[in-house]
Amino acid sequence: MQPTRFLDAKTGAHPFTYTPPETRLDIVVISVDMIPPELYRRDSAYAPLLRVPHLRALQRDSVAFTNAFACSPLCGPSRAAYLTGRYPYLTVNEERAHDGHAVALRAEDAIFPEYLKAVGYHTRHVGKAHVGTALFLRAFGENDAPWDRWAPPMTDDDGYMAHLRRLGVQPPRFRRIVQGLAPDRQMPGNSYGGWVEQADGAPFPLEATYPFYLATRAVETLQAALATPTPRPPLYLQLDFFAPHQPFMIPADWQADPRAARLRAAIALPESYEAARARDFAPAPDEPRIYEVYRRHWGLYDAETMRDYIWLNLLQVEVLDAALGRFLEALRATGVYDDALLFWLGDHGEMNGERALIDKGVYAHPKVARVPLHVKLPGNARAGSEVNALVSLLDLAPTVLEVAGVRPCARLDGVSLAPLLAGEPAGAPRALLFEAHWHVAPNPCVALIWEPQPGRLYMYAYNLTSDVDELYDLADPAYRNVATSPEFASVKMQMIRELGRVLRADPRWRCYWHPFRLDKYAHFRDDATDMQMFRPEC
Repeated sequence: MQPTRFLDAKTGAHPFTYTPPETRLDIVVISVDMIPPELYRRDSAYAPLLRVPHLRALQRDSVAFTNAFACSPLCGPSRAAYLTGRYPYLTVNEERAHDGHAVALRAEDAIFPEYLKAVGYHTRHVGKAHVGTALFLRAFGENDAPWDRWAPPMTDDDGYMAHLRRLGVQPPRFRRIVQGLAPDRQMPGNSYGGWVEQADGAPFPLEATYPFYLATRAVETLQAALATPTPRPPLYLQLDFFAPHQPFMIPADWQADPRAARLRAAIALPESYEAARARDFAPAPDEPRIYEVYRRHWGLYDAETMRDYIWLNLLQVEVLDAALGRFLEALRATGVYDDALLFWLGDHGEMNGERALIDKGVYAHPKVARVPLHVKLPGNARAGSEVNALVSLLDLAPTVLEVAGVRPCARLDGVSLAPLLAGEPAGAPRALLFEAHWHVAPNPCVALIWEPQPGRLYMYAYNLTSDVDELYDLADPAYRNVATSPEFASVKMQMIRELGRVLRADPRWRCYWHPFRLDKYAHFRDDATDMQMFRPEC
């Protein structure tokens, strides 16, 4: 039996056991922020027109998890989940939080890079944190600069300003922006970024964009980490991009690129956007009220403005790809790439015009829940293969820790992906939760992602602020809510029963279980649970 270790030996905090693996792999995690499926899926209608050679190369070298999901639509809660491997108690980003809401991980929490550091990994990080900085500094060292806000610091990022000076480039300014409308549909509303130039009007080079700056910092961090006496310790390097999250910043001279114009011409608005426009953006009978709140917030009533938003989103992933290529090139040049375990993932999705919405919100729609997850194995083993099993970002921490030989004594909600990566068949169907609470408006919401029938994945959402249920067949590209369809009545019943079972079984979900069993009493009338929770098992 392996002796018990602790992340903090003095206090005995976070016990774990460690079995050194035969090979201590370098591990690289690359995350992107808020990305819709059409920007990364190889079967996207835009794929033939997108200029993303580095992403495609990485996908060819990797195992793709085609049914990967976040457990929150918001940056902070989602990142808290995959860094800890547990469903988060964070339910809101700090910028919109009520006084007293948890917006950062607690000091007594642990993120998985801390375990790697404890067993001898050289742990380094570049980019966004958004879960508080204390744990990042503990995991990656005092030299880390994890920015803890939804958008890049840019104008007050000394490193970025120095990067621009080295390039001889002036700070960016917008030549043209894409902007929504206020709720009166007359006044200007939110700005979503657009085309940038230098402050003096000169072209803004790709190398001066913020994603490219983060990639450059990651390369410098990589080189510094490798410049250690041999044998060097294994490396854990985490690069957290902000792109393609808006506000978009596209070099203004790209507007004149004929290829970019062809991309703009190929944009087709989603069916649900056209349906919303046909009813003058009034609420639809099949959607919770929260969607209407967000439609008025984003203000994308004009179809051409919506097309411009999608266009900029597509172009932003091309900017991101160039930055990704800079980093991957350095991994290859240093010899790290071939033998490393590399993860590429997104923290949550993006509506990108679906239901006349953009960005994300506190609702459980498949487009904000589904995420990319690609894993490049050492030696590019099983390159290009796909795994269709239901998986979660919660699985990142258990997978990395298993590879590193670490077994925390604390409970993890995720499971290791190692068996699936080895080509083993999936086990019993999993039931995953997706939770939303507060952002532009409050909407306590809990959803179940589950496979009630072999090979058929569904997402059922219970919104506490609405009488409208949502049920999505996750194979349906049109994202139709089929909750009231007689054809799916039995599926809906199964999803409700399973969600009730999951909520009742875990004390963390009593906040949802109590109203859920009241609203769905017909499904749970045989449940003898005490409504006042007098008994501990309640």
